[in-house]
Amino acid sequence: MPIEDSSAFDVIVVGGGHAGAEAAAAAARYGARTALVTHRRDTLGAMSCNPAIGGLGKGHLVREVDALDGLMGRIADRAGIQFRLLNRRKGPAVRGPRTQADRKLYARAMQAALSDTPNLTIVEGEVANLTVVDGRVAGAVLADGRSLPCRAVVLTTGTFLRGLIHIGEHTTPAGRMGEGPALGLSATLDRHGFALGRLKTGTPPRLDGRTIDWHGIDKQAADDDPVPFSTLTERITTPQIECGVTRTGPAAHDLIRANLHRSAMYSGGITSRGPRYCPSIEDKVVRFGDRDGHQIFLEPEGLDDPTVYPNGISTSLPEAVQRDLVRLLPGCERVTVVRPGYAIEYDYVDPRELDPTLQTRRIAGLFLAGQINGTTGYEEAAGQGLVAGLNAARLAGDAALAVFDRAESYIGVMIDDLVTHGVSEPYRMFTSRSEYRLSLRVDNADERLTERGIALGCVSTARAAHDAGRRAALDHARCVLDTLSLTPSQAERHGITLNRDGIRRSAFQLLSYPEITWERLAEVWPQLRDTPPALADRLCTDATYAVYLDRQRADIAAFRRDEAVALPALLDYGSIAGLSNELRLKLDKVRPLTLGQAARIEGVTPAALTLLAAHARRGTHAQVPAE
Repeated sequence: MPIEDSSAFDVIVVGGGHAGAEAAAAAARYGARTALVTHRRDTLGAMSCNPAIGGLGKGHLVREVDALDGLMGRIADRAGIQFRLLNRRKGPAVRGPRTQADRKLYARAMQAALSDTPNLTIVEGEVANLTVVDGRVAGAVLADGRSLPCRAVVLTTGTFLRGLIHIGEHTTPAGRMGEGPALGLSATLDRHGFALGRLKTGTPPRLDGRTIDWHGIDKQAADDDPVPFSTLTERITTPQIECGVTRTGPAAHDLIRANLHRSAMYSGGITSRGPRYCPSIEDKVVRFGDRDGHQIFLEPEGLDDPTVYPNGISTSLPEAVQRDLVRLLPGCERVTVVRPGYAIEYDYVDPRELDPTLQTRRIAGLFLAGQINGTTGYEEAAGQGLVAGLNAARLAGDAALAVFDRAESYIGVMIDDLVTHGVSEPYRMFTSRSEYRLSLRVDNADERLTERGIALGCVSTARAAHDAGRRAALDHARCVLDTLSLTPSQAERHGITLNRDGIRRSAFQLLSYPEITWERLAEVWPQLRDTPPALADRLCTDATYAVYLDRQRADIAAFRRDEAVALPALLDYGSIAGLSNELRLKLDKVRPLTLGQAARIEGVTPAALTLLAAHARRGTHAQVPAE
């Protein structure tokens, strides 16, 4: 799409990956005149690594992006070819929806969604520099000399900042396979004093599924009742597939050990940290040498694509060794390698350079999202992109910026972790990172966030209407359960055993008993039989967690009290007597906005919090002199 008036942009989003797509869509939904700058239009929404969305913790992020009217959930529902609800046997708070996606379907659907988004212009090009005037971003400069003025910029550069691919002893400057790195922006950020570091990630070789012996390996089927990501998706219509399951063995481990010196991870070619929870096969063999094998999932990349993604065998071994390695996997003895796996190093910005809105503190109007902030994963990128794009649009419109806190969303947990603690390795979301995970479930993301999104201006009228209907149905069903009740004697006549204490219990209270199901209640009250299954499941979950949620609400109230105590952005920690030099340095690095955020900085003691609280209450703070 050509640029008709480059001076008309409010927000420029740099990068067309998952963070960039959500950032551009959120800014445009808000009403900002938005440009999405990408190297090539046909790479928008590309799934650079595993073509899968969701998982444990990550599925929560996708649901939250969807609740705020983001794109990822709806696109995954169209492109998903193997839906599975992980941790189905565990409690609802830690279940994780996941789908293997058709790579081409996903990219095609994302490109169509972006092309159809009002207020959004797609610009092909490479942003090489930023225009900064008096400490504020004023535009982006493309490598071909074009200048795009704007009021806010969102950088979502993925692995492109000085990206370097490693395959054995060979290195290639690249942002991903077949695409050049971004060099100018790294220099720009360095020139403006940002703290840059290096991280690494990796990907496995791709296999030709036509050369795999599928009959000789186990299979993993999709769920019979696929659970969509988006509440706007009524049902999954895309055909579902099986994935294969194989395993490394002693021969494969011996081959890896014999060639460790040729792996970039162990030859000294890579010194940066990779994701701890998604290690390379070399790391697995070295760190878990006592194991006789590691499970590998053979995941087709599309319905009409023979390419297979061997999940669990990420590597930077030489190409010939990779070929020999995969042929040692059962079912893959005669497999053809379509593309070698590789490790990639790239620049990131210390996320403590940001405030919780994802705006940088060094340059006003500049927002960062995705792997540039030290995270890994499509879902983490999407959540950050939505927040950064929304806040860039709000800043361009002179509106107050939005902060999502730990008590309302996993998005808030992630951002708070990043800006408060920084990263020493690529950050990945897990449910265990949230202290309020009973409240932050996948089934209540809309209830937690959609009304907030409406107030912030990033939710369409169609979703708002859908949410209003969903809330009305939930409130009505809950009201019905509260009006139906039984005494212990009445319950006994229906074959339900309760403590004979004479207390009348509502149907909602009865649902909290492990042995009392919705179907059992429907035998007592037949009018409950017509309740939609998803609504019944939600009410059962609420009833099961009711007592615990009451306790958690008290914890959240205490958390919010500390978050309400604002600390001045220019507070001079050096002037506060009683703080150790170590704490002064840490507080000055993070610049916490609230007493609650200060409490989450490692090493901050109760005594230090008392001093900070006293200064906040008295308002007797000194300001850091301007540089």
